[in-house]
Amino acid sequence: MKFIDLRSDTVTEPTEEMREAMCKAEVGDDVYEEDPTIKKLEEMAAHILGKEAGLFVPSGTFGNQLSLFTHCERGNEVIVGDDCHIVQHEAGAASIIAGVQLRTVNSDKGALPPEEVLRKIRKEEDIHYPKTGLICLENAHSNGRVILLENFKEIRKIADEYSIPIHLDGARIFNAATYLKVEASEIAKYADSVSFCLSKGLCAPVGSVVVGSKDFIEKAKKRRKIMGGGLRQAGILAAAGIVALEKMRLRLDEDHENAKYLKSKLEEFDFINIVEEVHINMVFFKINRDFENIDFIDYMRKNGIKINPPEEGIWRFVTHYWIKKEDIDKTIDIINKYFKGL
Repeated sequence: MKFIDLRSDTVTEPTEEMREAMCKAEVGDDVYEEDPTIKKLEEMAAHILGKEAGLFVPSGTFGNQLSLFTHCERGNEVIVGDDCHIVQHEAGAASIIAGVQLRTVNSDKGALPPEEVLRKIRKEEDIHYPKTGLICLENAHSNGRVILLENFKEIRKIADEYSIPIHLDGARIFNAATYLKVEASEIAKYADSVSFCLSKGLCAPVGSVVVGSKDFIEKAKKRRKIMGGGLRQAGILAAAGIVALEKMRLRLDEDHENAKYLKSKLEEFDFINIVEEVHINMVFFKINRDFENIDFIDYMRKNGIKINPPEEGIWRFVTHYWIKKEDIDKTIDIINKYFKGL
């Protein structure tokens, strides 16, 4: 059975063009810096985001944790939003890998209030205080919202005043850029390092890229090796990433429009409430009916639709390259049949 998979945009399989590019990729040993396809991808990524250099890594979590590991000294404190991916979905890796302490800020639907960031910075040398080593931002946010650049601009001023670097978790930075109608470099310019995913919505099967200054990337290379990220003939993977950057990032508006269509159809049910604005390719909602989550998920799967269970009562459906309008119509029909049958 061919499934309609709404669990995430991480489920996207490579296109035929990607598969062909992977098959024909010229490769070498990347740890020896001899893989030409990796080099091409890293240079392309850095250019698109307006940075000096790039580094291919296995995943978004790897990219974020490598950046913390590279920016910070052990015992540093990192200022992050309380609901960001680094806090919520990276398994406490910051304490294990970089040996840092996370100091959270209550975010405003993903945006960090600049005055709260300022308040959290350790401004004085004190025997009792850790040093503030990094500020982390996220765009697009894990809740599907896109953070306005004015917010980043204010936080950048604060960071510069105290000589604190900024890392941007830009897993879906191209979705954010599409929503804001700007080049991704306009978002990236407020950060010293950026990690973005090739495998979220861009159809590449594996990988992320970290970009930053040449000095930062050189430092990160050794730490990538320590973390087990020296991948040898990784050009086979990079070939798909090149197609992702050349083509797939430029069509994300289609996914956003499909998400808006999905939202409009879900709103036709009087027992469903949309709980977040739809900025990118994600629709968050609550179902105000008595039913068993497991039964619903199983029913959907038996009818060819994969969905994730809710988090704290909130469901998330995600559109992507392999989700078309007719798939959404089928999904709505199956939901309707399930709840009519209760």
